Amino acid sequence: MASDRYLTFTRAEWAELRANTPLTLAEDDLDRLSGLNDPVDLEEVEMVHLPIGRLLNLEHSANAALRHSTSQFLGAPVPAVPYVIGVAGSVAAGKSTFARILRALLARWPEHPRVELVTTDGFLHPNATLEQRGLMERKGFPESYDTAALLEFLQLVKSGVGHIEVPTYSHVVYDVVDDVKSIIKQPDIVIVEGLNVLQVGTEAADFVSDYFDFSIYLDADVEDIERWYVDRFLALRETVFRDPQSYFAKYAHLNDDEARATATSIWDRINGINLRDHIAPTRERASLILHKAADHRIDEVNLLRR
Repeated sequence: MASDRYLTFTRAEWAELRANTPLTLAEDDLDRLSGLNDPVDLEEVEMVHLPIGRLLNLEHSANAALRHSTSQFLGAPVPAVPYVIGVAGSVAAGKSTFARILRALLARWPEHPRVELVTTDGFLHPNATLEQRGLMERKGFPESYDTAALLEFLQLVKSGVGHIEVPTYSHVVYDVVDDVKSIIKQPDIVIVEGLNVLQVGTEAADFVSDYFDFSIYLDADVEDIERWYVDRFLALRETVFRDPQSYFAKYAHLNDDEARATATSIWDRINGINLRDHIAPTRERASLILHKAADHRIDEVNLLRR
């Protein structure tokens, strides 16, 4: 439960705030955008995502109005810079699916057609560096990221630079891909999704979230997140892990009991500790907290009082 700094809404109360926001996605869009073991249907989009889209559109418009006021005060135009949204939460909490759906919805508003999605996975130190520093068992922890590079990227975004290179990460080889970059070109909105986006890196003096105009935290009971993580591991055993190039190919032929034990061990040693010690404590840095029930559906929404 969020503190008194937040306004709390039930699922039904939040759904009413959709007003007349149109539904611009179809079932086939959700099939393309949904992640493994992270089900989302059109009812969820209508009740949860559309009110968020409406709120963000209003926030984006207010930001533009503030820029106009500043221009009037200075007597000179103030250049527009991208509106930056952070999406945080644990491994297996559904961040990637949520961020992809949010991007699709926002991109269909006429006021901001160019929406880019950047994941912080690309800003992880390469495996070779993590191994050298003894950090492979702490991959995803704050110290495993090149926080300086992530901050530099956000500084370029907020400086209005129109062409920015972003490092690429492969979940198959479980590493940053050398010499492969994504290009961010003059976006209206940038969504930054990752475990660490509301945290402070060990090498940085400022917060990554200092560059956010709005931030969202996907929350759930720890027991549910752990179960989702284990279920996803079992599903990956039948899909990505069977790729010979997969870093996790060694797990592809585990039986159910072995796979469940392995996933639970990884959770206990790495992801559960990261959630408890580093991710969950940043929850109330978010502008919006979305709590997911055991069935993955959002059952409570907390909006920061401002």
